[in-house]
Amino acid sequence: MHPASPSSSIQLTLVLPPTNIDGLHTALYDVSDPKSANYGKYLSKAEVEAFVAPKPDSVKAVTDWLGQHNIHSQTVSPSGDMLRIDVPVSTANTLLAANFTVFKDQSSNVTLTRTLSVTIPDDVAPYLEFIYPTTQFITPLQPKNPHFEVVTLPPKSKRQLPDFCAFDVIPQCLEGYYHIPSAPANATGNSIGVSGYLDEIPSEQDLQIFFDAWRPNITTVPEFSIVSIDGGITSGAGTVEASLDIQYTVGVATGVPTTFYSVGDATAQGFIDLANFLLGLDEVPLVLTTSYSFFETQFEGTGTLPETFCNVYSQLGARGTTVIFSSGDWGVYSLNFDGSCDTTAFGATFPSTCPFVTSVGATTGFDGPEVAANFSGGGFSNFFPRPDYQSTTVQNYLNTIGTLDAGLFNSSGRAFPDISAQGVRYLTEVNGTFLGIDGTSASAPVIASVVALLNDARLNAGLPSLGFLNPLLYSQGAAALNDVTSGSNPGCGPVGFPAVEGWDPVTGLGSPDFDKLLALVMGAQPDL
Repeated sequence: MHPASPSSSIQLTLVLPPTNIDGLHTALYDVSDPKSANYGKYLSKAEVEAFVAPKPDSVKAVTDWLGQHNIHSQTVSPSGDMLRIDVPVSTANTLLAANFTVFKDQSSNVTLTRTLSVTIPDDVAPYLEFIYPTTQFITPLQPKNPHFEVVTLPPKSKRQLPDFCAFDVIPQCLEGYYHIPSAPANATGNSIGVSGYLDEIPSEQDLQIFFDAWRPNITTVPEFSIVSIDGGITSGAGTVEASLDIQYTVGVATGVPTTFYSVGDATAQGFIDLANFLLGLDEVPLVLTTSYSFFETQFEGTGTLPETFCNVYSQLGARGTTVIFSSGDWGVYSLNFDGSCDTTAFGATFPSTCPFVTSVGATTGFDGPEVAANFSGGGFSNFFPRPDYQSTTVQNYLNTIGTLDAGLFNSSGRAFPDISAQGVRYLTEVNGTFLGIDGTSASAPVIASVVALLNDARLNAGLPSLGFLNPLLYSQGAAALNDVTSGSNPGCGPVGFPAVEGWDPVTGLGSPDFDKLLALVMGAQPDL
């Protein structure tokens, strides 16, 4: 490590306390509870912003302080609770009584410019939640493709669906097993957002080949849009994760307008920037799926940053977005800084442990009842308490396993995943080659597609989108899901949680049965 160059630039985000975040959470649950008279009556952009906006005194105190140092901030959130400054390191050191230093992570070679301490004036500190990045040593996402194998396809004339579904996943397998309709969606106002990081990019040419192989009933291949956030790339040869995500949203929820959000910042800030971009739109996407995650351990000692991170998703949910995250591919464990498996305790992924998102685990097997994929991320949060909507269901699981794995996890934490889908050997076209890809990053776009198709039926019937799913899933959804009762998720370590009847921290409440879910959601509407 060495002192950061005084003339080098550093970008800092200042987060101000929201006016009434508890009120926002109450409103979110009210519009998401199928038993509420306000179910589906989502908040407007202005209503959400009013809950989150900082008080004028906070804005004045912080901007006056910055002005004393000739620093002008930019507002980077629609509600005004996040300000950003771009200043020389020397200015940042003076402002915060800091000593910004360049640190290098020995295992990943990632460098971070951070300081070991900051000092905020006493008359300003009450008006600031935190400043990021200062003392938070959260490494960015690291390039890591999901596990895959190159697949050699037989000629079209010899492709038999049962043969494929015995070993691989293609759209027709999902349609058959989960009863997903193959007809294109057609509702006005429907949408899916797919987030991408690490210079991942999908290709229209790859999608064309994918449709030619697996969706021959679709004569015109749907297009998708690409939007750049934080300088994300918008073109290039298709990459593994982005190709998987787009081919199993556009290829399953065919006809639903789909946008790929290419985010150039692979840090926690990039995730928040994407959410703030979407919150700034007049119309938010009705589904947002993300196949990337951090570990909670990376956020230890970062104050209220995890809560702020999570709260951007509560804002999206309050406006009617279903926010979906893959649960991770390490089973019950997290990884050490050097990439090795940390088996000292069970480790949760984040943001899957945020109570306002729907976390998706993985299953495998079409030739009989599904079983849990052994890599399916799942467990319990050390940051967020168990939300009321899953209290009874999760307690039933804890009663079932008794003292199993006692001391390795926080039994009172938010439990995940919430739901699951097939996650092994998804045939995906990448630059002229079909790959068989494994991971919850395959399961998440399928669940996103199922939700988008359910939204399609609801929108055509004059009903609102499903929004934040979990209160519906935990109160009424279990009967509309395929309960997965065998397998476990040791992931990269020696032991995992067992899948059992009912909810479990391997496959959640189970995998989707579209017909049953459709019947459920078409009956889910506000009491008039």
